[in-house]
Formats: sequence, C-alpha cells, structure tokens
Amino acid sequence: MTTVYVVQHGEKERLPGDPGLTARGREQAALAAKALQNKDLTMIYASPLRRAIETAEPLAAACGLEIQVDARATERMNWDGSTPIAQFFEDWTATTADRDFVPAVGDSSRAAGGRFRDFLVEQENGDAAIAVAAHGGVTVDLLRTLLGDEAVPGRLLREGIPSGAITTLDGLRVKQIAAISHLEGLESAHRPD
Repeated sequence: MTTVYVVQHGEKERLPGDPGLTARGREQAALAAKALQNKDLTMIYASPLRRAIETAEPLAAACGLEIQVDARATERMNWDGSTPIAQFFEDWTATTADRDFVPAVGDSSRAAGGRFRDFLVEQENGDAAIAVAAHGGVTVDLLRTLLGDEAVPGRLLREGIPSGAITTLDGLRVKQIAAISHLEGLESAHRPD
C-alpha cells in the first residue's frame, strides 16, 4: 500500500490570487522536507498554486525528484480578489458547514474531498511512498470523506490544518493527522489557508 505524506503548504503571503510563501513559510517547507527526505519517496506532487509548489521545492531538491503538478490537490476555494473578502469567508464557512454547498467560485467540500481521494486512489502502487504539497481546506475535505465528519477533530474544521503540518495515510487509511513536531522551534503562530 502506498504511503502518502500530505504536506500543508507553508504560511502564505496575505494577498489575493496566487501568493507565494512568506519567509516563515519557506522555513516550514524546509523543515517538512527535512522530516520527509529519508522516507524513500518515489514521487512528489503539488497543487498548481504557487504556495504549494514552493512548499514542494525543498523536498524535491532533497530527494532528487521533480515535482509533478496535479490540480486535484488544489484548494476547494482560492480567493482571487474578484469577490469581496467578506463574501469569500462567508462562502468558505458555508462550504464547511454544508459539504454540498457550491460557492460562487470553487468546489463544494464534498467535490473537493472526492477529487483528492480519486487522485490518491490513482497513486496506489504497492509499497511506494509519495508526498503531496496541498492545502488545508482540501486536506480537511479529504479527511471528512475518508473518516466522516464526526471523526475529524473540530479544531481542524474551525482553524484549518497548521501551515507546514504533515498528514500521513497508508493508502486511504489515515495514520496521523496534521503532525507538527518537525516544526518545533518556529514561533507557534498558526495561520490557516
């Protein structure tokens, strides 16, 4: 069964569209790379959004692998500035509360979790290990799809996945959710996606 390490992208710049990582986010990405560099990874994937690719870059360099971009690891919603930020947050809250709510821009929680799950099913390759630089919302959507809402910690629904955290799966079986021990030493401020 394929082991999958889902890496929450590092802290991003607070800008609309496709922002990159902050200096702290680059530190988080480097620490995630250090934590995973000896896991015998065979593939490294990233969402096409800049913050995910920048998170995958240190790991790809450490492992001597190229980053494969796959849109199925993209966030359920991405604020591009075309709608007021208040509307974006209102839609985000609605997609969290009602998994079938379809926002003006983006996917429902159920659709996002389903596409990420389908991506992982496609990656099944025996005893391989892969890493995926993704986003907090779609990772929570995946966990809700795999475990059911009642099994997902409420803090993740409220606050999101911490920047730089690693969620580990064996195939579609969740082994560890949002591990952050590799980030020790960084200040504890958490800014979800």
